[in-house]
Amino acid sequence: MKQVNQHNWHSLSIAEAEEKLSVSFRKGLSSEEVQQRLEKFGQNILTPKQQQNAFLRFLLQFHQPLIYILLIATVVTVILGEYLDAVVIFAVVFINAIIGYIQESKALKAIDALSKSMALHATVVRESNKQTIDARELVPGDVVLIQSGDKFPADLRLVQARDLKVDESALTGESVAVEKNTEPVAADVVLGDRFCLGFSSTTVTYGQGRGIVIATGDDTEVGKIQQSIASAEELQTPLTKKIKRFSQLLLWVILLLAAVVFGVGLWRGESAAEMFMVAVAMAVGTIPEGLPVAVTIMLAIGVSKMAKRRAITRKLVAVETLGSTNVICSDKTGTLTENQMTVQEIVAGNKAYTVSGLGYRPDGEIATASGFGVADDNAPLQYCLKAGMLCNDSALKQVDDRWIVEGDPTEGALIVSGRKAGLTEESLEQEYPRLDSIPFESEYQYMATLHGGSKNSIFMKGSVEAIMDRCDTWITADGEVAPIDRGQVQSEVHRMADKGLRVLAFAMAEASPDLEHIEHETVSRGMTFVGLQGMIDPPRQEAIEAVRLCQMAGIDVKMITGDHAITASTIAGQIGLKGRHENGKLVAIAGRELQTIDDEELENVVQTTSVFARVAPDQKLRLVKALQARGKIVAMTGDGVNDGPALKQANIGIAMGITGTEVAKDAADMVLTDDNFSSIEGAVEEGRGVFDNLTKFIVWTLPTNLGEGLVILAAIVLGTQLPVQPVQILWINMTTAVMLGLMLAFEPKEPGIMDRPPRPANEPILTYPLIMRTLLVGTLLLIAAFGLYLYERRVLGSTVSEGQTVATTVFVVLEAVYLLNCRSLVRPVREIGWFSNMWIYYGIAAMLFFQLLFIYTPFMNKLFHSSPIDLMSWMRILGAGAVLFAIVSLEKAIRYKYGK
Repeated sequence: MKQVNQHNWHSLSIAEAEEKLSVSFRKGLSSEEVQQRLEKFGQNILTPKQQQNAFLRFLLQFHQPLIYILLIATVVTVILGEYLDAVVIFAVVFINAIIGYIQESKALKAIDALSKSMALHATVVRESNKQTIDARELVPGDVVLIQSGDKFPADLRLVQARDLKVDESALTGESVAVEKNTEPVAADVVLGDRFCLGFSSTTVTYGQGRGIVIATGDDTEVGKIQQSIASAEELQTPLTKKIKRFSQLLLWVILLLAAVVFGVGLWRGESAAEMFMVAVAMAVGTIPEGLPVAVTIMLAIGVSKMAKRRAITRKLVAVETLGSTNVICSDKTGTLTENQMTVQEIVAGNKAYTVSGLGYRPDGEIATASGFGVADDNAPLQYCLKAGMLCNDSALKQVDDRWIVEGDPTEGALIVSGRKAGLTEESLEQEYPRLDSIPFESEYQYMATLHGGSKNSIFMKGSVEAIMDRCDTWITADGEVAPIDRGQVQSEVHRMADKGLRVLAFAMAEASPDLEHIEHETVSRGMTFVGLQGMIDPPRQEAIEAVRLCQMAGIDVKMITGDHAITASTIAGQIGLKGRHENGKLVAIAGRELQTIDDEELENVVQTTSVFARVAPDQKLRLVKALQARGKIVAMTGDGVNDGPALKQANIGIAMGITGTEVAKDAADMVLTDDNFSSIEGAVEEGRGVFDNLTKFIVWTLPTNLGEGLVILAAIVLGTQLPVQPVQILWINMTTAVMLGLMLAFEPKEPGIMDRPPRPANEPILTYPLIMRTLLVGTLLLIAAFGLYLYERRVLGSTVSEGQTVATTVFVVLEAVYLLNCRSLVRPVREIGWFSNMWIYYGIAAMLFFQLLFIYTPFMNKLFHSSPIDLMSWMRILGAGAVLFAIVSLEKAIRYKYGK
């Protein structure tokens, strides 16, 4: 599809836009022009993303170093006639591939959601006639009519706008409906300030208008976002990278050991075929077959834990990624704030009042700044509150335990503030029945209502400038009407605005008893100013604590919002964000300033700045990339279409479940069911716990594989029969991984997990102390298994089968004992509680039961070449277990004491 010529449409006048598009907004296009442009620009649809072949996606699940070894081992064991071994190995590989394929198939449907968001029909003017068409047939230059409730079917340059308000929150992040007009603006303004444009998929909340199509399909702002989502880089998670590096290292170690075994055997005069089989047996033995399945299951358990904390994870690896996160970029509205406008300050009668309570729940009180309550007969305050409730078309309702506003959130906040002073809508309607009204119009910036009763009254609310222009007097603190002090009013307005409050002004006047209708002329002068109400979307109290905990844990929290800079800075200060300050306030960088900063400088700016306001979609993406360029693991929250690219680019995208669009949810890795920042903090805590437990599993399982490999190597070097057979090694690896290792997934989070800094992204899973512990335990397993095997064979004269059964049981028992040491990698068991994870003991009991079947049932004896052993053999095995427990406990105590 050919692209339409790009212009700064918002900076062009209506006449210039008509000229560029060769159309009259009164007549519209002709049928011939429509057909020509349809052929040139194509249909008004979003190009679907090319999907990867499903079979290829399944095959890619096998594209891992450890899986290669297991597949080769499967083929070799089939050639050697070890069919049971081959079936077990391949079953592990296949199950792991199916799980990975299912998870991947659920992800990234953002483009489909975007396509569904396009409007289905549009009302257009063509050849001076109004008609309804399929929105897919729209072309640049088409004249479109829109009204309240409509979705914009394409990007439009508005040419007529009557009281037009548009909800652009899904595109820009602006929490309040935007008032549209037809006047051009500067070329460099950000998307949210282009008031003469309407954008595809945004919704008209009030009024009506007419616009000329300036972009369709992929050329719309929504289409550009689609392209950003499609081009956003798919990043590997920290866990994915570490498992990959770990697997590659393990691969070379395994191949090296196998080569050493093969070479030593040939040097001792053994046949090449026999040594090849032994080398394969050792390779199979040293591969942690249970690791892929264990990682998947442990992450799935983490998903379940997060769901209980209101965080639904769409991708398994996202669980661990949260644990590595060191920067959280959060939206403001609804995530850090209540998303409920709340009056916090009132000025009436030259007195300032504070209003307690949050959100739409009408609980709280109004008091003077000194803390004294308000008397019912305080005339200026009463008139200010009455004006806010009477000059109002919204309603406050209770649904179950929730309070909601039907109508404009600003008007809802005014009803709540009046309720807190004891006023009710019912009583006011009886005292002041409405006779007529002037609805709010963006041209006039106010609303006025005429009321009857004992005497006729007019109440007004609107912008400070509009109300002040119509007022000659005000009501003083003692209830007297006096000439207005405009300087004093403006001083209060600036004071409240500096706090980030949105300020509305209120006025009233007595009307003629025979007045039944009011016009703009009626209220053009002679009004009496009665006060100001300042409101804001307040921060969530739980978000304040969650931000504090995140920052204590070494996680930077940054606010990226479409709201205004002063409001964003104020909320950020109230929440307690850290960052650069000027004049006692957090510095907020606006989108227009971001446009002037190059990528290199931006990397420095994001380090010190924590508030970014009036940010466009492409700028959100730039901010995330700048942080990642600094080596940060970034979590990004969002709810709108505009957040899609940044959500996908981030290491972990977090969408809002209540207010979030389908685009945001499909681009994200995680969805919050309560839209609350505190749920992110809880999910980070769970993510850290999951990685801790994964590390414990790896530290627990590797010594077994190392010990098995060393036992085979020792047998070849010493020229003895193998103490354990390949099929017995598979028994050890698979049964212990499921019945012992997986019990670590239920290990409670260790104390102080949120007091430590995030793990460095480049830190390996196995640090130096853990590598040394793995070598220590692997050596102890070698000594115990090989030593007791030789004792059984050479001292007691036991059969080969009995000796191998003892060696196999040594591995099982010592793994069970070592499992207790792995419940914490640094703390002794007594500190975390012997019985704080009963699943450990259930797993040990289950493993013991199956090991007894392995030893004492004829069927298992035949299948695994095992034999019954006597009580004294058991005592020696248990004694070896006690020694291992004591040595590892001593090693942990030494490292714990000296902090190594």
